[in-house]
Amino acid sequence: MKDRILAVDIFRGMTIVLMILVNNPGTWANVYGPFLHADWHGYTPTDLVFPFFLFIVGTSIVFSYTSKEVTLLTYKKISVRSLKLIGLGLFLGAFTFSFPFFKDFSEIRFPGVLQRIGVVFFVTAILFVNLNWKKLIATAVVILIGYWIAMAFIPVQGLASTFDRAPNNLANYVDLNVLGSHMWKNDYDPEGILSTIPAIASCMLGIFTGLILLSKQQKKTTLLIGLGGSYLIIGHLWDIFFPINKALWTSSFVLVTAGWANLFLALIYYITDIKKIQFGSLFRYAGANAITVFFLSSFIAKTFGLIKVNSECTSLHAWLFNTIYVHDFMSMQLSSLLYAVTVMSFYLWVAYYLYKRQIFIKV
Repeated sequence: MKDRILAVDIFRGMTIVLMILVNNPGTWANVYGPFLHADWHGYTPTDLVFPFFLFIVGTSIVFSYTSKEVTLLTYKKISVRSLKLIGLGLFLGAFTFSFPFFKDFSEIRFPGVLQRIGVVFFVTAILFVNLNWKKLIATAVVILIGYWIAMAFIPVQGLASTFDRAPNNLANYVDLNVLGSHMWKNDYDPEGILSTIPAIASCMLGIFTGLILLSKQQKKTTLLIGLGGSYLIIGHLWDIFFPINKALWTSSFVLVTAGWANLFLALIYYITDIKKIQFGSLFRYAGANAITVFFLSSFIAKTFGLIKVNSECTSLHAWLFNTIYVHDFMSMQLSSLLYAVTVMSFYLWVAYYLYKRQIFIKV
């Protein structure tokens, strides 16, 4: 698309930068408050980050596949991109720094952030190139209501279903019985099998925003604000019956996060594309190589955690943090935050370097 919508690029970049900031504290024992996830129900600013990225994936699907003839090559490109994302995620999950460089099969975690992005992108893109907007809306509604019905009313092992972190939680039950030891924790996985279905709806809601942005409507900002506000109201009302929960990716969570995504995107769109105010160039650079920068940050962070620098088996990450950032005159939370900001700044520089040299690595 020749006439790119700057707000989308900036929003994507901001989301990736926040993902890096959240994922790289100096120590997980002292994370700066706003960068913590909710314990279970409810949400914090950090809980918005991943659904924001899936939302913008949906918006980008509209820009990529609108007005293009759908052929076998289209399906091939969608499939290959999805498999690349899943493969990168599995690589991160299996990688170790010492020989033989990969974990034993029984220790590998199958789900993950990149794996979910790959699956969600594949399903959403296939739906978009085959359905009109009315059928897409109907599909999203069916997913959200169907997931609620399944989670609320299907009994598990003879017990009434629950939304708590318990054996008779349907999403947890499915993950335990299908994934077994290949999970993040032994009682739930935040990127589990069943909860990936409503994550598809998060991406689909981004499609509807993309359609608005590409339309000839004059008051796009107003439409985005109205849509976002509606999602927020419905999501918070639904929270009474189906609690907002990131780990379970509940239907109320889908709506509330999409609501905030629309409001933030509307604000950025008004500033950059309506008022033509120069804003967020650094984020635009990060958005241009979003997956590349995210993968690199994850790979290096994992490597720093695996490299041991002394006889006490202190990791390179811990050594750097304790040597440079831990001081008596500041709290551990502030030290942890400063480490995360340093890491984030480095990857912003990487993104800037790639952008200025017109290096765009497509996954």
